[in-house]
Formats: sequence, C-alpha cells, structure tokens
Amino acid sequence: MPKPHIPLEEIRTSVESCRRCPLCEGRTHIVFGEGNPEARVMIVGEAPGKNEDLQGRPFVGAAGKYLDELLAMAELAREDVFIANVLKCRPPGNRDPRPEEIEACTPYLREQTRTISPDFIVTLGNFSTKFILKTDVGITRLHGKLAQAGKFQVFPVYHPAAALYDRSKRTALEEDFATLGRLLAEEA
Repeated sequence: MPKPHIPLEEIRTSVESCRRCPLCEGRTHIVFGEGNPEARVMIVGEAPGKNEDLQGRPFVGAAGKYLDELLAMAELAREDVFIANVLKCRPPGNRDPRPEEIEACTPYLREQTRTISPDFIVTLGNFSTKFILKTDVGITRLHGKLAQAGKFQVFPVYHPAAALYDRSKRTALEEDFATLGRLLAEEA
C-alpha cells in the first residue's frame, strides 16, 4: 500500500494560519516539502531563504547545486529523496529561535516524517539537528555520527551553504555523504 503524501500546496494552505501567529510577525515562516514520498532518505534543512520563497522550491542557487553534488556522492539524486525544510521563525540576524517558536513549528515536520516514513533522516546544520534530536549539542560535535530519534535513524551533517565558505566543513560534508551512501547500500 503506498504511503500517504501531503502535497506541498495542501501543507502551504494549512500553514497560512501560522503566518498570523505573533511569534512570526514580520518573519519568514514557510514549510517546504518536495520530492519522492516513497524516499528512503528525508533531508531536513532550515526554513527557506528569500530565493526559495520566490521560486517555491527548496535548495536553489549555489547551495542547491552543491547539495545535488553531495547527493551524487551518496549515489542519490533529488528524485530519490524527500526534502522537508523545517519551519523556522527568521528574525533579523537569523538568531536561534526561542523554545516556544520551535514548539509551534513541530507539528508540521512531525506530519511529514509520518507520511514519508524514511529509513534515514539527514539533518543539515545546527537548527535542524537540534530540532530533530532534541539536543543542545551542536553540529560540530554531532556531524557524521548516526543517532536515533524515535524510530528514525538520524544522520547529522553540515549545511551545504556553510560548506561553500569553509573548506574544512566541505571536506567533512563530502565524507559524510559518502558514508551515507555506504549506510544505504548496507541496508538495501
């Protein structure tokens, strides 16, 4: 039986009321879900930036091209994964959201993990890693280490955008995606 999948438009409609929440007054607060609803891998990033908002797609521009290269290292393509960008209030300065802001966003991501039900969740960067693993430990200590969150295997890695500016993160990220490819092959 095929897994149920909530189309992006339906998710966007259900999130509209969230835009009127006082926590996100004047902030970007949008969820993206795009890709294969049968995917073994769900990639969870942060809330989309301005280009994503304008184009209505996650991971466009330089970070998107780099993500495509990383997926190829794991012998994957965008058609093989589901990208679920986390809702995140993004005030000026992009500071970490308050606990009550994260809590307000949780149901939307929880719904996506239930409908996609992947074998692995790959978290990109600090925010999504802390969000999924419910931890205060940062990505610098957690990247490349398989963890468990409920029934899901979680694989935290650096965000592709950060790796564009930091060579050490780029090397680590490429090694982590190669490891992801091996993990997927072992579980096939």
